[in-house]
Amino acid sequence: NGSIILRVRPVASATTPKPSSSLLFSLVDPDGWELPPFRPGGHIDLHLANGLVRTYSLCNDPDDGARYVIAVKREAAGRGGSILLHDTIEIGDTIGVSLPRGGMPLPDDAKHVVLVAGGIGVTPFLSVASHLRRSGRRDVRIHLVARERIPLAEKIAPLVHEGCVVLHRTAVAGRPNMADLVGAPRADVMVGCCGPESMLVDFERATAAWPPAQVHVERFVPPPLPVDVAARPYVLDLKQSGREVPVAAGQTMLAALHEAGIDVPSSCNGGLCGACKIGFLAGIPLHRDRVLSPYERERCLMACVAGCASERLVLDL
Repeated sequence: NGSIILRVRPVASATTPKPSSSLLFSLVDPDGWELPPFRPGGHIDLHLANGLVRTYSLCNDPDDGARYVIAVKREAAGRGGSILLHDTIEIGDTIGVSLPRGGMPLPDDAKHVVLVAGGIGVTPFLSVASHLRRSGRRDVRIHLVARERIPLAEKIAPLVHEGCVVLHRTAVAGRPNMADLVGAPRADVMVGCCGPESMLVDFERATAAWPPAQVHVERFVPPPLPVDVAARPYVLDLKQSGREVPVAAGQTMLAALHEAGIDVPSSCNGGLCGACKIGFLAGIPLHRDRVLSPYERERCLMACVAGCASERLVLDL
């Protein structure tokens, strides 16, 4: 889980430093080096003041190796990250940033990509659209659903004009029918959705008959983790340090590690962002995340939500 230090730079499309409730931040290497590559729809963690770690989607073209661009909506009732970024971060400041991870799978046989976004949930799909349009190999359509104000209006306006983005204002016509937006399953179509939980529920219902490999979901907020009434205590064996960390019944693995003074990055605490990914060497983890692939689950876990079905779990820490 490497990290780098990047500097905040002006965004060319921004007309004022703080134009609205959503801001674009352009992050570059202070010495002008090219940045590590990212996949379309990928994301990064920002390491902010007071130990805050927050995950944001990259919304620039993955071919743009000179910068990472993120969009941040100011959430007054949020967990503090967006307020800190809006109110205290200035151009020229430096921020610790994780290496990029995640992204939207784009199988070669998916010639058409249909994406549904709720408000600021459009951000991961902007990098997907840029990548696909530049490659010229596939058709991409983004249905952007917003109550009235369109997020990142200046950035999205050209895509609306070119027909890549279709706007649906719910204040005017209500929320569109999700099944109408995604259509019937086809072997050459990939569909995706990012937005509030109610929209994701509608999307998952509308795509229930689709092959899982053709459906991609991005969540803002992790769903609540069900209480495991059968949870039992277990021990974490930290291979590299030789330490043992007990985990109480009902306690999260991440909480136990933090209480023991083990520095494990975390952000969403719900198995979505991938910040607390840890390798394991032995034992039987219980995977409850929504980010690891079946292959990754053979050797890694997400400490914020993973449990354990054995008495001991050996971690690569």
